[in-house]
Amino acid sequence: MTKTMQQIQKEVDDYIGQFKEGYFSPLAMMARLTEELGELAREINHYYGEKPKKNTEKEKTIEEELGDVLFVAICLANSLNIDLEEAHNTVMEKFRTRDRDRWTKKDEVNDHGNN
Repeated sequence: MTKTMQQIQKEVDDYIGQFKEGYFSPLAMMARLTEELGELAREINHYYGEKPKKNTEKEKTIEEELGDVLFVAICLANSLNIDLEEAHNTVMEKFRTRDRDRWTKKDEVNDHGNN
């Protein structure tokens, strides 16, 4: 099932809203986000880097770790009343304007798989 960003933010808000504690403080969530990013980095390093997992380490996936990062980022946004769809649109406009000539664009032939 495809969900909009508004639906995703509401789903997280409904989940957190069932607890008396509510959202953690922005600083605590920033620490949690940093922790989750570290776990994602560790998984990326295990799959694509030079550091294999230890036999004692629990098997996790990059997908799971990205999900954790996304969840905490949504919690942070919700706690600060930030609409992530608007934030995304603002960032994409910045990339389309400020960074439009920053990287080498694919040519038309390569875009369609015809070299």
